Amino acid sequence: MIRIVIAEDQELLLEAMRNLLNLEDDIEVVGSAVNGVEAIMLVNQLQPDICIMDIEMPEKSGLEAAESLQVDGCKVIILTTFARPGYFKRAMKADVRGYLLKDNPSEELALSIRSIMDGKRIYSKELMDEDIGEADPLLQKSSQSINKGSVRNYLSSIMDKIKLPTG
Repeated sequence: MIRIVIAEDQELLLEAMRNLLNLEDDIEVVGSAVNGVEAIMLVNQLQPDICIMDIEMPEKSGLEAAESLQVDGCKVIILTTFARPGYFKRAMKADVRGYLLKDNPSEELALSIRSIMDGKRIYSKELMDEDIGEADPLLQKSSQSINKGSVRNYLSSIMDKIKLPTG
């Protein structure tokens, strides 16, 4: 069983991700946080396999939390809506294993989690800084681009899976 902590400050999205991932046979969400400080405490306490973090949260951002995590075996996935200069480099320095767009189809999140557990690194091409590219050995062998979708499709898919009304 893949044990996961999710940190997301938008409670609707946090609940939707938790419910969606808990539908997977091999994934269990063991904790959820609404900011980076809570995420660090939960990861240290629960020792999950993966921590999924929103990049922009109160108290500590997902990147700040990833940089300060010292838990062996916990792989960090950062979710974001948009690219910001310098964030990709910080994610690499913090040993983030996944740097993904929130607007990808929901099925891709579960597939990404499994791939990361198998030792892969997955970075959305749209989020990579222009000055990092093929010369980086981490990216040559282990990254996988994920097609861009829309936030509305992502949320609709989640709501369909957990049987919430979309209107």
